[in-house]
Formats: sequence, structure tokens, C-alpha cells
Amino acid sequence: MSKNNMQDLEDLFLAPYAMNSRDSRGRAHKEEPHPYRNVYQRDRDRIIHSAAFRRLEYKTQVFVNHEGDYYRTRLTHTIEVAQIARTIATALRLNFDLTEAIALAHDLGHTPFGHSGEDALNELMDKFGGFNHNLHGLRVVDLLEERYPDFPGLNLSWEVREGIVKHSSSFDKSGRLKEFLPSMSPTLETQVVDIADEIAYDNHDIDDGLTSCLLNESDLMLLPIWKKLNSEILKKYPEINPEIKKHLIIRRLIDIQVTDLIQESNRILKKLKPKSCLDINKINKKVISFSESMLQLRCPLRRLLIEKLYRHYRVVRMSEKAKRYMKELFKFYLSKPDALPNHIQKRIREDGLRRAICDYIAGMTDRFALDEYKKLFDPYEKV
Repeated sequence: MSKNNMQDLEDLFLAPYAMNSRDSRGRAHKEEPHPYRNVYQRDRDRIIHSAAFRRLEYKTQVFVNHEGDYYRTRLTHTIEVAQIARTIATALRLNFDLTEAIALAHDLGHTPFGHSGEDALNELMDKFGGFNHNLHGLRVVDLLEERYPDFPGLNLSWEVREGIVKHSSSFDKSGRLKEFLPSMSPTLETQVVDIADEIAYDNHDIDDGLTSCLLNESDLMLLPIWKKLNSEILKKYPEINPEIKKHLIIRRLIDIQVTDLIQESNRILKKLKPKSCLDINKINKKVISFSESMLQLRCPLRRLLIEKLYRHYRVVRMSEKAKRYMKELFKFYLSKPDALPNHIQKRIREDGLRRAICDYIAGMTDRFALDEYKKLFDPYEKV
């Protein structure tokens, strides 16, 4: 299919407030357009082929890699988010290519060991600019990926880069990164990825929590939404296998949340009547939203996950152990920068020692960080 045909399809399918690839602000480094892929399709492909994307396979979501191969990783989570986000974007007549690209890139800036790793790096970099996974994700795609001779990074479009920076955060409106217009709301495509992320991790964390036995179904039965779905499934399949029942409930949970989100967002859009992306930018609140009734059903679920899973003593132990690994590695490299690989030595000259170390550790997988820790601190391990 030629580029002109693809543009015709966008014009025919996309809502007026969707982000049309023709209206992209473009790339920081000018490139010739591709004959049969639009700007966001090229972004998607560049992200998938990046080293940072591949490393997500061995980065923690909740459970550290060596806890077992069933649990979600950053990579499987990212794929689930992209699938949910694309479904929502298509139903709302938004640009699903842009939505998918943002979804696939949204976790590129995450450290090993999940949020505990980010907390450790932020603490270590406290007086040196701090660490934020969204901002680091932008650094990854703008600078740290080295794949092209004509420019640093992946040279992604402005809209995908904005989606990385403004993903799931109260974006710093004090003027940081003015390039991305911090006072303006992000595209609807970015907003879709934000909520698809929430839907994905809530539901797969339930699955992983039950599989690990850190969550019990008796806990979930206290939730009205879980109890209702459980009853409906048992009524239809009275002899159902408990494992299959779990998957059916989680699938239904995702389905009813996605359906509610689409219906409520459509209602809001009809009320606001935006005529362009610029109109969306000027709306000082999220347009992509659950209904009030769904928000009330989700609140007890979020509380349960926080109290029973994320604060479970085993998860806390994993998190604290991970922080120690990160801090010890950082302190060692800080005291012995000559022990860093040659390509990091180059970054020291360009970005300073602390930021170069921070970039290096943030890019590690759980497995690599653990191996590095053993090499540096276990006297019987070969370096």
C-alpha cells in the first residue's frame, strides 16, 4: 500500500480530534519520508528493534526474574498494554499506529528491579538531577540508543516522544522540557496508553499474585466486582477448573473496564465536541476516562493490590534487596570509574561520571545487574 493510500485511510477513518500522521511535528533530525510506512509506523518499528526494548524481557514488573518464568516482565507487560491500547484507540477512531508506538515505548526508561530500582537511582542522583523513568525513556530514544550513522538515538517523532514524557505522570509544569508544552494536555493517544497501562498491570498483577500465593481468592471475593463475575461464571460453568475460572474472571475484568472506558470517553467527547488535536491540548483534564461507577469499583481493587501484594513481606524483601544491589553497584563505579566498560568511559566525558553511571545501571536487566554484582563482590566469581 502506498503512502498516499494510507493517508486516504487515515483521513477516512480518524476522528477530527485524532492525531493524523500528516500533521506530525516531525523529527528532530530531518529524514526522507518512507514510501509505504507513515511516521508512527516507522517509530513503532524502530522501538521494537531497539536494544532497550529487548532488555525489557529481563526487567522486573513485580517479581524479580529468578522468582519464576511465569510472572510478567516489563516486556510482556508492554505487549499487553499495546494490545489493550490499540483496541481502545481503534474503537475511539484515534490513531492506533501512534497509540501502539507510545505503548511500546512507555517503559523503555525503567530500571532493573522495577520501581525499587528507580527509587534507588533517584536517591543516588538526588543532588544531580534525580532520576525519573519517563525522562530517562526520552533520554534512551533521543541519545543512548546508537543505531544510525546520521543522528543519535532513534530520532522518533515529536508525538511519540511527548507520549513518553507525559505518560502517567503529573508532568512537571515548572518549565522542565518546554519542548513538550507542559501546560498543555497530551494527545488522546497518550491518554489511552496511560489508562491501558493501569488496566494491564491491575489485572496481570492479580494473576501473578494468585499464582505466587501472595494473594488469595478469599481476599478477592471481598471485592464486589470479583464476587459478581465469579458468581456469573460458576452459574454458567458449575464444574469449571479453578485455574480456568481465574483466567475467565481476569479476562472479563479487562473487558468490562475497556468497554466502560470506551463508552465514557465517547460520552465526554460528544459533550466537549473537540474539532482538532489543538482543542484536546487546551482541555485541562483527562478526556479518556472511566465512568464514576467504574472508578468506584476499581478503588477497592487498587487498595487490595497495594495492601496484600505490593506491601507483602516477600515483595518488600525483594525490593529492599534490589535497592542494596543498585546502591552497591553505583558506589563501586563511583569509586572506581576505570572499572566501567569503554563505551561508558566515553559517556563520562560527555555527561559526567554520575549521569553516565546512572544511565549504565538503568539500562541493565535484572539478570545482568545480579551477575555484575557477583563479579564485583563475590571473591570466587570470575570478573
